[in-house]
Formats: sequence, C-alpha cells, structure tokens
Amino acid sequence: MTTRVFTSPLFLGFDHLEQMIERAAKNSSDGYPPYNIEQLSPASLRITLAVAGFTMDDLQITLEDNQLVIRGRQTDDGHGRVFLHRGIAARQFQRAFVIAEGIEVKGAWLDNGLLHVDLVRPVPQPVVKTIPISRGQGKVTATARTVDGD
Repeated sequence: MTTRVFTSPLFLGFDHLEQMIERAAKNSSDGYPPYNIEQLSPASLRITLAVAGFTMDDLQITLEDNQLVIRGRQTDDGHGRVFLHRGIAARQFQRAFVIAEGIEVKGAWLDNGLLHVDLVRPVPQPVVKTIPISRGQGKVTATARTVDGD
C-alpha cells in the first residue's frame, strides 16, 4: 500500500523523496546491532554501531541508491569450544540508513568494538536563476549566478 505524502499539485518532482520515505519505513526495526547517530557539526554526522566480536574482515559498508548499508557476518569460531553460556551475539546483520542526496561518506573505522562511519553534507552555494520571458514559442535560455550569502 502506497500512501502519497506530497498530494498537493504544488509539489513537483518529489516522487524520488516519497520512494526514499517508503524505503526507510520498510527497514528492519530489529534492534541489532544497537547504534547511535551523532551530529558533530552543522555539516557532519557520525553513525556508531556496537559490533562486539566483529573484525574488519567481518564487516562491509556499501552505498546503494541513497542507502548506506552496513553488513556484518561472523565466521563461527566455536569449533572445539564448549560454551556454558553464550551471550555475545555471533549472528549476521544488515543495517540500512537512507541518506539524502549530496551527503558523502568520509570514512569508517573500527575501534574497541564500535564501528564509526562519518558523513558530511557539503554546504551548497545558493544559485539564483533568471528565466527570460519570450513571446510565443521561441528558444528559452536561462542564466545562473551564485549568491554570496552576504
């Protein structure tokens, strides 16, 4: 069932945004692994996942159509070991985050069982376009200039 968010005819070209909202709603609500999202500055974010027991070789980070997908798959090292209690999860996971266009992944690192992924949103320069008005069905051209924000 698709619910239209932007039903007003004044919202043109927001189909892609509606698809992203639907994709985010479909993401798993499973709480594993737990994560934090931190705002480091107005233009940067950090996602931190608790991935105890995972090595760098067990983790994979991909960017797929505006989705940051983090996957973890541990190899079973329990051969020959007898666990009286096994409380540390050794299961695979997939955690997906829908990110806006223009956000860049700056890097990722694993430290003390925490996987950190840094994101940055470049500050766009405002652009003002002047659209000429012509008579009839003549050729239309547009000029653009950058606004300095002052």
